[in-house]
Amino acid sequence: MKGYIQVYTGNGKGKTTAAYGVAVRAIGAGMKVCLVQFIKGLHSSEFNTFKKLSDSIDIFQYGEGNFIFNEPSEKDIYKAKKGLERLKAIIASGKYQVVILDEINMAVYLQIISIEDIIDILANRPENLEVILTGRYAHPKIIEMADLVTEMNEIKHYYKKGVLAREGIEK
Repeated sequence: MKGYIQVYTGNGKGKTTAAYGVAVRAIGAGMKVCLVQFIKGLHSSEFNTFKKLSDSIDIFQYGEGNFIFNEPSEKDIYKAKKGLERLKAIIASGKYQVVILDEINMAVYLQIISIEDIIDILANRPENLEVILTGRYAHPKIIEMADLVTEMNEIKHYYKKGVLAREGIEK
């Protein structure tokens, strides 16, 4: 089966959730999935489910446990570079049918990973590998290269009323 490049971007909620939904669907079809998370490094409830499916999904996190809102720290940059090295090995392994690059768009936007590295990885991936990129501010070159691009737009969000992330819903 031919693999495509999917992008979930925009300021609305649901980018990572959409990618994780594809992961669950792929696992249900007997595929092997790899999730490489950049920037965040947070535990979320989905990981509890994924742990039960550990024969079908591998998860690698390259973030500090908090989202980067300002300038990335040296540790943020170091972890992102380590994640990029691991990603190259993952792609080369041929072990997976689906690879999710969670928050990779933000890592490129913050310039802790170069757009050239990501374009090279996408251009040289195996033909049967589905790659999903998430995060705000998808680079125009990634959008151009992608086969599917969905932009999540926030129209209304209860965070603005002071509602924090809720277990099982947002985290």
